[in-house]
Amino acid sequence: MWQLMKEDVRCVFDRDPASRHVFEILTSYPGVHAILFHRLNHRLWTLGLKWLARFLAYFARWITGTEIHPGAVIGRRFFIDHGLGVVIGETTEIGDDVTLYQGVTLGGRKMRPGKRHPTLGNNVIVGAGAKILGPFTVGDNARIGSNAVVLEAVPRGATVVGIPGRVVACRDDAGEPCVELVSKRTEAPESEPFPSYGVDADMETGSIDAVNAEAIERLEAQVAALTQTVEALQGRLDDDTTNTAATGSR
Repeated sequence: MWQLMKEDVRCVFDRDPASRHVFEILTSYPGVHAILFHRLNHRLWTLGLKWLARFLAYFARWITGTEIHPGAVIGRRFFIDHGLGVVIGETTEIGDDVTLYQGVTLGGRKMRPGKRHPTLGNNVIVGAGAKILGPFTVGDNARIGSNAVVLEAVPRGATVVGIPGRVVACRDDAGEPCVELVSKRTEAPESEPFPSYGVDADMETGSIDAVNAEAIERLEAQVAALTQTVEALQGRLDDDTTNTAATGSR
């Protein structure tokens, strides 16, 4: 557990350009405090000391603004940037090298016992204010954009934005469904190795514009088809009117 805690502190240097030294991180990063508390609370939970684990989790929420149920399983090098308003449910499972920003909820939608909360793969980034709700999997290397509401499984390497969440980009070359929506993308450029808030700078305009353009193109095609149908019906109606008038004049 001590090694996990050291990794949780060290990984901040790779993900927050404002970090300067270990002492600063240990004394002024509530997201780091939250995960350090959770490491202890989860150990108590697995030992059967559930009330004590819940009480200490409540205390951690009070001083950090982050609520992590002690039953949640969290991997190595986990980082919560800013920390305030993050909620992680009991049956949540989180892989290695995952980053959450403020206001994220990893919650459930049903009251039945058992698995209720999401599973996040390795190297997932969840942007500020995003909600991931339900017992499904968010694949490795996925990106969830700020304020997105995700209600179904996310493919490996996909970027999801919007309410409800939709895939607008994909980093995977294995033929996942997201590849059909937009052109395949490669790794982020070296100048921006870490996409802040779960959205790459070039994705915000290019990929979303591509999706919007595709939707507009489909609508235009539907309007054209409807126009042709209306014109055909109007022509038949005019012919019937002419024939009726000719018959009456006789």
